[in-house]
Amino acid sequence: MLSGLVIVDKPQGWTSHDVVGRMRRLAGTRKVGHAGTLDPMATGVLVVGINKATRLLTYIVGTSKTYTATIRLGQSTVTDDAEGEVTATAGTEGVSDQAIHDGVAALTGDILQVPSSVSAIKVNGERAYARVRSGEDVKLAARPVTIHRFEVHGIRRDAGAGALDLDVTVECSSGTYIRALARDLGNALGVGGHLTALRRTHVGPYSLDQARTLDQLAEELNVLEMSQAARALMPNRELSAEETTEISFGRRIAAGAEPGSPSAATPDHPAAAFAPDGSLVALLADAGSYAKPVLVFAPGNGAPAAAAAGEA
Repeated sequence: MLSGLVIVDKPQGWTSHDVVGRMRRLAGTRKVGHAGTLDPMATGVLVVGINKATRLLTYIVGTSKTYTATIRLGQSTVTDDAEGEVTATAGTEGVSDQAIHDGVAALTGDILQVPSSVSAIKVNGERAYARVRSGEDVKLAARPVTIHRFEVHGIRRDAGAGALDLDVTVECSSGTYIRALARDLGNALGVGGHLTALRRTHVGPYSLDQARTLDQLAEELNVLEMSQAARALMPNRELSAEETTEISFGRRIAAGAEPGSPSAATPDHPAAAFAPDGSLVALLADAGSYAKPVLVFAPGNGAPAAAAAGEA
C-alpha cells in the first residue's frame, strides 16, 4: 500500500482541503491529510500524508514554519489580507525606514498575537470566519506565539495611493498568523496594514526545494517514504535486532537518553526508531531508564530506507 509524505507546492486560490481532495484522486485512497492549513491566497509548502504516513502529521503540525510575504502599509482590510474589503487608508509619507525596522523588532521574539477574526478558529463550536460573514463582531483572545525571525528585505514606496510595500521573511512557531503580523505592524506605525502575498517556504525540515506542483504530481507522484520522512523530522535511534523485536511487540527497551536530559524523547516529541535494515519500526518516548513505544508500525509500513520512494 502506498504510504508516505507528499510535499505539495500549493497553488494560489486553492484551499488546503481542495489539495487533499486532489491528492486523494492521485493516490487512489481516501486516507489523506495535511499538516497545517494555508489560506487560499497563500502558496507554497503544504505537507500531505498518505495512508500510514498520516500518523506522522500530528508531529509535523507543531513544527516551525518559514514564509516570504509582502505587507502593504497604509491600508487596512476586514480580513487583514488582500482578499478582504479595504476598511481604512492612511498616508505613509511620514513612516521612516527606521520606524519600520523598530516596529518589526517589537514584533520579534515571544509575543501575544490576536488572530485575524476571519480565521478557522472555533468560537463556541463555530468557525470565526463564519460568524464574521454572518455579521457578528468577533473578538478572539490573544495567544502566545514566537517569531524567530522577521526580516525586511525591501521597502517599496511606489505602491500607489500613498501605500508602502514591504518584502519580508518570517520564521515562526506553529499557530502564528502572518496577516495578523501585517495588521499589527501597520497599527503600531499608525497607518494600518495588510498582507498582499504569502508563500510558505519551509514546514519543519521540509522545504520548497522538495515541493512539487499538482500538475507535476499528476505526471509523477513523488512520495517521500516514511523512513525518510521520519529521519528528517525527529531524533533518530538505531535499534539492534533484539530491540527491534521487543519494540515490534510493544515492549519497552533501555532508554535512549539519561532521564530528564534535554535529549530525552517524550510522547509529544518522540524519537524515530529504525531496524537494522533501515525501516521505521516505531516512535519512542523515554520514561526513566526505559523507552516505550508511542506508536508501532507493522512490518512493511515503515519501508526500508533502500526502497524507492512511492513503493512503501
